[in-house]
Amino acid sequence: MGDVRVVLIGGTSNVGKSTVARAVADRLGFEYRSTDGLARHPGRPWRTPEREVPAHVAEHYGSLDVDELITSVLDHYERLWPRIEELITDHAVGTSARSGLVLEGSALWPARVAKLTVPHTVAGWLVADDAVVRARVHASGRYAEATDEERHLMAKFLARTERYQALMLDVVDRLGLARIDVGTRGVAELADAVLALGRAES
Repeated sequence: MGDVRVVLIGGTSNVGKSTVARAVADRLGFEYRSTDGLARHPGRPWRTPEREVPAHVAEHYGSLDVDELITSVLDHYERLWPRIEELITDHAVGTSARSGLVLEGSALWPARVAKLTVPHTVAGWLVADDAVVRARVHASGRYAEATDEERHLMAKFLARTERYQALMLDVVDRLGLARIDVGTRGVAELADAVLALGRAES
């Protein structure tokens, strides 16, 4: 990885960002962080054994159409960006530079990342077929056991997720940024692909 101190991994929900980022951080001995930990937008609208869907999350996905959901999340990412940029800068050249950082999250909007002038930083965006994302959401939300209302909320979340990826990919490709197709590759192979971005920068 040469002198890379910050690795950024973007992508839409459920493409495997956190799993791959943790693997990369483990290999490099870097700190792992998610942009979700900086400020949380309404999360996934389905139950898990440990968590019920908060009322405000159900209302968010149930009351807004896809265009409104996209506008809401992109506005959230815009407000969050100064904190993200500060975190990246601190780990690249500031007081935390010795520890290194792998930062993942959908809030890493490619157009903003492309404007960064911070050295020692590489970025790539994970991309998955809509069918892969849909299967992962349905598995996580236990779709077969879900109520009609829960399925409706999952469908809204998926529509927003797919729209986000389409918009993100348009920017990634237009700016010539690095995209990593998930395909059928495992975590180790995807981590290798992320690490290769750093070697290319060296």
